[in-house]
Amino acid sequence: MQRRSQKVYEILDKLPGKISVTADVWTASDDAAYLSLTAHYIDEDWQLKKRFLNFVTVDPSHTEDMHSEVIMTCLMDWDIDRKLFSMIFDSFTSENIVDRIRDRLSQNRFLYCNGQLFDFRCAIDLLNRMAQDALEALCEVTQKIREIIRYVKSSKATNSMFNELGHEVQVESKKCLCIDNPLKWNSTYFMLEVALEYRKVFSCLRDRDPVKMKFLLSDLEWDRMSVITSFLKLFVEVTNVFTRSKYPTANIFFPEICDIHLQLIEWCKNPDEYISSLAVKMRKKFEDYWDKCSLGLAVAAMLDPRFKMKLLEYYCPQFYGDSASELIDDVFECIKSLYNEHSIVSPLASSLDQGLDWKMSGIPGSGKDSRDRLMGFDKLLHETSQNEGSNSDLDRYLEEPLFPRNVDFNILNWWKVHTPRYPILSMMALTILGIPISKVAAESTFDTGGRVLDHNWSSLHPTIVQALMSSQDWIRVNSRVSFPFPLYTQYHFFLFGWKERIR
Repeated sequence: MQRRSQKVYEILDKLPGKISVTADVWTASDDAAYLSLTAHYIDEDWQLKKRFLNFVTVDPSHTEDMHSEVIMTCLMDWDIDRKLFSMIFDSFTSENIVDRIRDRLSQNRFLYCNGQLFDFRCAIDLLNRMAQDALEALCEVTQKIREIIRYVKSSKATNSMFNELGHEVQVESKKCLCIDNPLKWNSTYFMLEVALEYRKVFSCLRDRDPVKMKFLLSDLEWDRMSVITSFLKLFVEVTNVFTRSKYPTANIFFPEICDIHLQLIEWCKNPDEYISSLAVKMRKKFEDYWDKCSLGLAVAAMLDPRFKMKLLEYYCPQFYGDSASELIDDVFECIKSLYNEHSIVSPLASSLDQGLDWKMSGIPGSGKDSRDRLMGFDKLLHETSQNEGSNSDLDRYLEEPLFPRNVDFNILNWWKVHTPRYPILSMMALTILGIPISKVAAESTFDTGGRVLDHNWSSLHPTIVQALMSSQDWIRVNSRVSFPFPLYTQYHFFLFGWKERIR
């Protein structure tokens, strides 16, 4: 354990770029709370990496000052407070806790842009919360759909009658009706989506058996369910983009989040007050997220050579109308500030300066023969090169044509190849693109609840849980073999043995 921790410490210490840290809160069956910290970064080979750091007890009765102090202590123990760029929290994390951590880091001038980009919130958490709003609005309808499906599946005769009616009304869907798993909201979405495809069949079934089909939906309920299910469809699609991306770097989030923004604006205009009030409720959650994260998302999008500033110029007028130019200017000022701060610490920039000093040894006054007839020519070359070099690599990057869009584009490979051309901007890319805009584990993506330790796990001391998590993280990093079970189940295997679980 100690050797592993020392190895991680050395890796983090030698990183060329900054680090982002995700903070996850776990609850236990005895109401105890735990904090898990994970470091995310891009290494010197331009590979996206993450390393588990801590799993510590957090007393819910403690003040926010004490909670922020726990996080600061963990960061300083790993000596990454000086290398930290941002932290990713869930939506429920107190602003006071975030502000206290940011203030502590800002006092030592560790944060870029005065900490403007320090506080990120989890995008998957946002989507889950908006999905919960949608499902809450469909609560009664969803229960009726479950009852309808149970009735259809209650006997072979009923199921056969349902299939026959499907042929009669020419329903082309081949999807199977099934009850959802309420703990996974995408499961509920799929149940509702399939039910909508069989709407005509359900109506015919009511005519055949009006007594047992008394819980069938009214036309208004079907219509509302159709609209709200379309909301859920968008949330599922965007979530899949975030979690199934081959290269889940920060640049992929901006266009997807912007699309949700545009859709929410339209949904709020729905003439049905029931629908529009739901949209307003979701939009409030979205705007809280947008206020904190839009600047960072826009900067990440600028670092995508397929979009640069053009994506911002496309979306902002749709959100802000005539005031869009002011917002774009604000983003660009942040980009320039970030660029300037990176130019101070960039080792690549320093090496370029040394190269420039070497070149300047050949200009007039540097020891050349005073009778050299081409001294004027040398002076012209120097002045020309200075003028050509007055453009920063940020300017050059933005002036050059966009890179063609294609499905399998690997932005990290692009920046790796173009580092010599954009030495300072590439340091920005190392920092910004490594921000994990989502912190939810793949197996928990659509969970309707938070992260909970069961009774077995709750009975363990936090140091043991941390040791097990560290061991699993070490195996994940150093082995090409992937476990066929979710993270949570793997830990159980470590504790209680494979045979017991498989038996």
